[in-house]
Amino acid sequence: MKVIPAIDLMNGQVVRLYKGDPKQKTVYSDNPVEVAKKWEANGADMLHLVDLDATLGIGSNLPIIKKILDQISIPIQVAGGLRDESTITDVSKICHRIVLGTLAFKDKSILQKLLVNLGSKKIVISVDHLDGEIVTHGWQNQTKIKLIDAMKEFLSIGFSEFLLTNISKDGTLEGPDLEFLSQACQLNNAHVIASGGISNIKDVQNVKQQNAFGVILGKALYENKISIQEAKQIV
Repeated sequence: MKVIPAIDLMNGQVVRLYKGDPKQKTVYSDNPVEVAKKWEANGADMLHLVDLDATLGIGSNLPIIKKILDQISIPIQVAGGLRDESTITDVSKICHRIVLGTLAFKDKSILQKLLVNLGSKKIVISVDHLDGEIVTHGWQNQTKIKLIDAMKEFLSIGFSEFLLTNISKDGTLEGPDLEFLSQACQLNNAHVIASGGISNIKDVQNVKQQNAFGVILGKALYENKISIQEAKQIV
């Protein structure tokens, strides 16, 4: 299982939000590049960069993301606001993987084209949900689409990489959502990264037991409740 620190970017700073709410923001650093270097030096398998400004449609941290990509050698996946073909194609050229959420549910024709052009391993489908129902547009829009049904459809199209977040857990340190993670990981050919709620090493163990492909470390990492080295020993 991959250990993947998250670097959430807002207004050029490294932040964490509580349940995705921009009004409940904690700033952890004004230097995202140094944070990325720190997590790489500590043994991270991959980094998960999220442009929250792009997600919310209020700006872009792409210049900072490019700086990080220039100075980091481990794989990096980029998420947040990737909703048009041109931007996605440009970003895909400079990072290991791109994470698509809103577009994946809004425009299946562009998604199919990207699948052909980039390949399934380059694209991670972000299946953000609230109690088993998909949410999009920076978690602002509830779709009524069932999580597992959505994943089955993406698998049938040819996708295999997923980022699974129960938004009621994100930034809470209340422990991961093992119920839906277990269901998702049991789907054939689904490689699932678990995100949200990790608070201690036991949570990492529990995620590993579900056969997840990876685990995102966020708030617990920034508040020194867990270290990358501890997580690596478990996985």
